[in-house]
Amino acid sequence: MAALLLLCGIASAQDDEDKLVPETVDELLEALNDKLEEHDVPAIGLALVDETGPIWVGSLGKADVETDRDADADTIYRIGSTSKMFVALSVLQLVEEGRLSLDDKVADLAPEVEFDNRWEDTDPIIVAHLLEHTTGWDDLHLPEYANNDPSPITLKAGLDCHPHSRVSRWKPGTRTSYSNSGPPVAAYIVQKITGQDFEEYVAENFFAPLEMTTADYRLGEGVRENGATLYSNGIEEDYWHIIMRPSGSINASPTDMARFLRLFLGRGSVDGVQYVSPASIDRMERAETNNASARGLQAGYGLHNYTTSYENWVYHAHNGGVAGGLTELAYLPEAGVGYAFMINSDAAAAFGEISDLIRSFQTRDLPTPPVPDAVALTAADRDIAGLYQPINPRQQAGYFLERMVGVERFWFEDDELQRRPLLGGDAQQYRHAGNGLYRSPESGMIVLARAEDPLSGDVVHVGSRVFRPVSSAVAYGQLAIGALWGLFIASSLFYFLVWGVRKLRGKVPAGPPTRIRVWPLLAGVSIIVFLVLFSIGASSTSSTFENLGAPTPISVGVMLSSIAFAVFALLGTHAAVKYRDEAMNRVNYWYCALSSGTHMIVALYLMWFGVIGIRVWS
Repeated sequence: MAALLLLCGIASAQDDEDKLVPETVDELLEALNDKLEEHDVPAIGLALVDETGPIWVGSLGKADVETDRDADADTIYRIGSTSKMFVALSVLQLVEEGRLSLDDKVADLAPEVEFDNRWEDTDPIIVAHLLEHTTGWDDLHLPEYANNDPSPITLKAGLDCHPHSRVSRWKPGTRTSYSNSGPPVAAYIVQKITGQDFEEYVAENFFAPLEMTTADYRLGEGVRENGATLYSNGIEEDYWHIIMRPSGSINASPTDMARFLRLFLGRGSVDGVQYVSPASIDRMERAETNNASARGLQAGYGLHNYTTSYENWVYHAHNGGVAGGLTELAYLPEAGVGYAFMINSDAAAAFGEISDLIRSFQTRDLPTPPVPDAVALTAADRDIAGLYQPINPRQQAGYFLERMVGVERFWFEDDELQRRPLLGGDAQQYRHAGNGLYRSPESGMIVLARAEDPLSGDVVHVGSRVFRPVSSAVAYGQLAIGALWGLFIASSLFYFLVWGVRKLRGKVPAGPPTRIRVWPLLAGVSIIVFLVLFSIGASSTSSTFENLGAPTPISVGVMLSSIAFAVFALLGTHAAVKYRDEAMNRVNYWYCALSSGTHMIVALYLMWFGVIGIRVWS
């Protein structure tokens, strides 16, 4: 859910065979109009910029469908997590002034901000960890997202709302895991050092001097009068007052974003004004605080600025999304070009295709950069082949599923490393660069690295993702149990129609034969109720907050149905063991016994990960 709201690193891809590269701005705008129509996206705000200034700035489509209001260059969109870039820039300004260091301990700077790091004595959380998402903290929990406060709530009050998301799950400075919990703490540190409200600091030091005249963190008159209406699945979304405003609350126009882009293309300077040094921009673009970056990994997340390949070129970027709107800002320093676009829709497919379309336009005439030759593989290098399980979940509550379905396979073909999800998908190729490092064969960037993790041993970092080796028995075994479980749930409903009718006709005796049959049926029904209620509660951003963000019939029903599943699984397993010698058709008995046993295994698994009895509102 949170991944939908405050996005980072959205993958984008297009079928190369069908890709038509626009040759002019007019052709690009025409292609973008086609994308809006194809995906039912009302509007797009766009800023195309090079080193000399804007190339094209404006909007296409409708800012509001109901009133038929056209979008233009001054239409205000919500830019979501792209807001985080201002947190990093603010911190770097203070670093340059000597008032702060990226290596300063957070506990020393802000002891009043609650967090839990059991390795604090040996591996303390520092400022850089907050900006690179290497604290080990979970992403914001639902109460933090659901606390929609238009007052507005102060930054410190927001941090005090629900500190339980700020618990380090592994040693800080080892694994990257995108989290909206860290940026507000960094912003609070800026606020504390300067004695100035963080939003006021950003407005005074960036918005005003950059002439970002419509940019604002809150729902002001400008947004009320000229803001793009946001749509989720075609339904208008209410304005979401994010309590962790530094993580994703900024409203801005394409004109604003064109000015902001020039800050990066100018290496911290716009129109002769140096906001931060070129060295600070370089640092933003470089990850340093995870185990793989120290070994040479180039792809991944820097100081609120991630590095990613597009075909033969390396972009620096940040994207974001807020309840019905998606945004991306990206630039190619070597070519001196960049773009920002905002859509007032949550159409992820459109987002990816638009991103690729703009990048193909910007790189159409660029010479292909050279890629270093592959380094010869040794036997030790080839032992990277195998199955791998992700170990840096963004949201711990969903890890029970991710660790099962997120397993990937690594193997070699023609001395190139191949990687593909175990459950299917396109294979990615990597070229050996020596010392456990692998390049993108297109861009030449180091995108994969072997590293040593203090908790998991030998691991593989792929961009911001981290994987540990896992045996075939575990990888396929957990999938097999999951598939068997699903089969038992589906078949139990049909089985009930058979024995239920026989029960009504007096063919199934009361007592043990009925109990053996009833308990697995009720377990299956309970988990179906759980899934249905959760799906209803999370059907849209607004309903997620309304139905799951507080104790409601739906959220309480989710909790009770998960408990009921575990109870019925236990009763079924107990009945199957206790009455194993009962006079009963052996096929029926073993079907019910295996069904209850599988339910029990899954219940224990879900209990281990905190799903049984989950209170989604807390």
